[in-house]
Amino acid sequence: MKIRPLGERVVVKPLPTEEKTKGGIVLPETAKEKPQEGEVVAVGPGRLLENGTRVPVDLKVGDRVLFSKYAGNEVKIDDEEFLIMREADILGVIEK
Repeated sequence: MKIRPLGERVVVKPLPTEEKTKGGIVLPETAKEKPQEGEVVAVGPGRLLENGTRVPVDLKVGDRVLFSKYAGNEVKIDDEEFLIMREADILGVIEK
């Protein structure tokens, strides 16, 4: 995959959601919720301020992040699904 996001955008690969409930019920594809967790696969250079300085993105490739349910734009590259979103759409980083 070769994609370079611009500005303060990041490319996130959504992590698969669980296919079973805690009670063991298997969920069909239509009943699953959109994933809200993913892994950062590419980071833009950062936001450019009016005075010409650049504010770097506070994320790095490999970070596991939480994002809002309907954040970003879905894209398909080489049969893989990705989300391109602004850094502001990311709610937090999951620490290991």
